[in-house]
Amino acid sequence: MRDASIDAGILAGMDAQRKVTVHLPKDLLVQAQRASGQGITETLRQGLRLVAAGETFRRVSMLRGRVKFSIDVRQLREDRG
Repeated sequence: MRDASIDAGILAGMDAQRKVTVHLPKDLLVQAQRASGQGITETLRQGLRLVAAGETFRRVSMLRGRVKFSIDVRQLREDRG
């Protein structure tokens, strides 16, 4: 028996996806697509990834100045060259 997902044109093992219908301001979508250089789907994916990462960015920013590193910044800069 063949895998139904292959028959439907979906690669087996692909992450679960949902098809959604959204109403978006046209100018916002055009601006976002221009900024991403991608089509609608990839532009929306990138935007959703940024929203999802927002909480992590907020947590990291709260640590600013509170984390002690044992790495010498001068050594790191010398290592670049």
